[in-house]
Amino acid sequence: MKFGVHTGLQNTSTDELRALWRRIEDLGFEWISIWDHFYAADATLRDGETSSGSVCLEAVASHAALACTTSSVRCGSLVYSVGYRHPAVLANAIATIDHLSDGRAVLGLGAGWHQGEYAAYGLPFPPAPVRLRQLDEAIQCVRLLLTQDTADFDGEFFRLDQARCDPKPVQARLPLWIGGGGEKVTLRIAARHADGWNIPFVSPDAYRHKVEVLHAHCEHEGRDADEITKSVNLTLAWREEDLHAQFGGMTDWVRPSALTGSAREVVDRIGAYGDAGAEWVNLALRAPFDVDGLDRFAAEVLPQLAPS
Repeated sequence: MKFGVHTGLQNTSTDELRALWRRIEDLGFEWISIWDHFYAADATLRDGETSSGSVCLEAVASHAALACTTSSVRCGSLVYSVGYRHPAVLANAIATIDHLSDGRAVLGLGAGWHQGEYAAYGLPFPPAPVRLRQLDEAIQCVRLLLTQDTADFDGEFFRLDQARCDPKPVQARLPLWIGGGGEKVTLRIAARHADGWNIPFVSPDAYRHKVEVLHAHCEHEGRDADEITKSVNLTLAWREEDLHAQFGGMTDWVRPSALTGSAREVVDRIGAYGDAGAEWVNLALRAPFDVDGLDRFAAEVLPQLAPS
């Protein structure tokens, strides 16, 4: 099993993030990712309400900063919303980020869900089935642009006409991940097109079921499920108050995935996710970042679970 950290971009600064990223890498984690939001995930900001929820750094710029700040970790995104940028824009951005990172970039894509952000900026927010069809087309467009000299695509939402994305990434096949747990469509898209899959904040039993559904889709698509890296985002909260401090109103939602208690209990909990099919475990951190808790995890948990 491999371990990473997913770093939220809300209520923080670029200086704080760069210091955090360097520390995560020095602690021996193999992955660092950023999210794609304009507001914090639990922000409302409607009807004139004021809140710190709009204090959130932009994802593509932060992804590039992550690539330039680190030297060995995988630099991921969990996940870019296809409703915020044309897939050609993302393809060109991730190709450049791959060069900035010397071939360490990973592009995660999702259908988008934070309706408040769409509404605030006047972006179309179609029903979920439409957003998922957009996701299915977007990952195909990105793959074509990153791998073909010229890309042609004529879809319901996106069109490419001898489109180029140059220079190509450093990696011959830059990993494309799908985020989400929808069993009928999202996991089918992952089975068809993705190199990796991620879902956050679910229990081990729920994760096991999602993996089984993904495997069934892979079988239907004639694809080897082992080709898809399976990951999960979990919350690290040695104490209950740590969980509340980071996640506030989202505490009850993320609690099923919380790593709490003693180091032995955390190791056993992570083992349950491994038994359920997880190959990567990412600790999801939001400001105020619990750096001491992260240090403790690296000292007491990583040596017991990370590959030698």
